[in-house]
Formats: sequence, structure tokens, C-alpha cells
Amino acid sequence: MTTVERVPEELSARVPAEQRGPGRDRDCVRLLVSRGVEVSHHTFAELPGQLRAGDLLVVNTSPTLAAAVDGRIGPARVVVHFSARGDDGRWAVELRDPDGRGTTRPRAGGPAGTEVSLAGDARLVLEEPLRAGGARLWWARVPGPDVPGLLRRHGRPIRYSYTERDQPLSVYQTVFALPSADGAGSAEMPSAARPFTARLVTELVSRGVRFAPIRLHTGVSSAEAHEPPSAEWYEVPEASARLINAARAGDGRTVAVGTTAVRAVESAAGPDGVVHARRGWTDLVVTPRRGVRVVDGLLTGLHEPEASHLLMLEAVAGGAAVERAYAAAVGGLYLWHEFGDAHLILPEENAHPGRCFSNQR
Repeated sequence: MTTVERVPEELSARVPAEQRGPGRDRDCVRLLVSRGVEVSHHTFAELPGQLRAGDLLVVNTSPTLAAAVDGRIGPARVVVHFSARGDDGRWAVELRDPDGRGTTRPRAGGPAGTEVSLAGDARLVLEEPLRAGGARLWWARVPGPDVPGLLRRHGRPIRYSYTERDQPLSVYQTVFALPSADGAGSAEMPSAARPFTARLVTELVSRGVRFAPIRLHTGVSSAEAHEPPSAEWYEVPEASARLINAARAGDGRTVAVGTTAVRAVESAAGPDGVVHARRGWTDLVVTPRRGVRVVDGLLTGLHEPEASHLLMLEAVAGGAAVERAYAAAVGGLYLWHEFGDAHLILPEENAHPGRCFSNQR
């Protein structure tokens, strides 16, 4: 694991890149590139120069939901974070306390039978913890109203205290997000893809880089909770499985855009590394011991020093490479979290010069 024990407060990205100055766009964040223990510094706008024709980017098309809704338990104010919809119609939720600054702080869920009054005369009833012995995430029922509709009318994006202010939902949608027919989506943005712009995608396509869409609906992470991820719903379409297998059979590198894409494609792969069209729930946690069977590289954000994401990075790059990259990120004053800078892990050398640099928060 990395020796970065906590993210220095001054390195938290408090606003999106495009709000840090005139003429800036989402791709004006920095890009740390790792090839083994060698690191180089770029901007995200230079990503096309780091890839080559035949490379395949696996991207998550899950849309971000307005998953935070105000509520009350008796006279006490709470905020409900809707995490995932179960196959039986129940929702996994996290209850949070308002902190008086527009964000929230942790609180224990439960007990069973607790009723939460929600906006629009809706109510929510807690039934049981998501995990035996767990206190944070609970299965709950919302009698009557359609929850996706409730979120559209009364919800807002989940945000944490390191951000400066509320943002519209559009700020939390990636360029790859597609609406779900059933209204499902991610409780928190699949943020590795946030720096992509339509212009950048067009440039990548023009250079021969291909895209394989998958879908994985992320649950709430809760910045304070260092827990392994809960089961999440995913889908790898047949066409994407063919693209990934073709890249593996040829000279192209398969680069997952985000840990969500890694989890999806590795869940759909057999022991031989062949990816199959699959959909359903995955509880896979990718670790160095398990390793990766499909992905050659990973484009991701900079993660809090908690086990599951960094273990996945170590599975892709190795512990020494992750240690070196995170030391370089802290030393280079890279910005953390969903509005922060990016980290590209590649298996081999391919340098390219940079543009569009700023270290504003």
C-alpha cells in the first residue's frame, strides 16, 4: 500500500476544472503517467499522445443520479443517500446528518423499522443492514412513489465537505453517460471519465483509438468509510466483449477508464481472460493476489489511501509503481477527488509533450 496516509487538505479539488478560470474545459486537469516506476507529467488534453492506434478504452456509460434527498426522522433532519436498487425493489441507502455547511457527516443507520419522511410526502422504511453486522448501509423500502422520479424532482448530487459548493447534476455527468430505460444509474459519478470532452473523444477516434462501452452503477463510497465495495450491477454488451477480445488477440492495449470499468470487465472474464457478454451483480474485489486477466492499463483519479481502490491499482501496476506514482502526485501538488487530476497507468513507454496546465484548486 502507498505511504500516503491521508490527502493533504490543500490538495482537494474544490471545484471543477472548467470553473477555475476563463477559457478552461474539463480536460484542463493534470495527467500523471506511470510506466512501471517511471512517471511523467502531462495534462489530460495530451492523452491522445499517450495512446496509440489500436488501443481500446473501456468506458462506463452509467449516468449519475441526483441521489441525495432531504428527510426527517421525527423532528431530526437527515439526508438520505440512495445507493442502489435491488432486484426486489428495495433500495440500499445511507443516512447522513447535515453538517450545517451544505454537506453531511456520517451517522449510524437503523434500527429496523425506522421511518424517514422524505420530500413530496414520500416515506422510507429501513428493513435490514446491507451486510450482517453493518451499520452504515441499509436495505429500505419506499412505498408508493417511483424512486427515480423522486430523485429527479427532489434530489441533488451527493457531495462531500472537501467541495466548495453544490453543483448542478450536469457537472457530475460524464461525456459517456447514457440514460437508463429504468431510471437506474450511479449514486456517485464514475469520475475517471469526467475530464473527457467531445473534442478529445473525436481526436482519440481520429488517431485510431477505439471505445468499448460497459455499464456499472456505482454505489455510495462515503469518503470517511474505508470499506470494500458492495455488490454493484453491471453489464458488458456482446459488442464490447468482442472488441476487448479482439484487442487482446492483437497488438492493442485494453485500458480501463476507471476502477468501475476494471470491475465490470474482470467480472465478465473467464479464467482464460476471454470476456463474455454478461449482466448482473458483481461483488468482485480486484486485489494483487487475484490479479487482472483483461486490462493492460488503467486511467483513474487519485484515490484516498483506502484498501479496495489502491489494491486494484497494485493489481494492474504493482505495488512499487503505485508507491512511486502517489509520491510523485503529492510532491507535484496534484489535486485529488472527483474534480481532481488523473493518473494513467500504462505497461510501456510512449512519451508526448504537454499543454493546458494550471494548478488552481
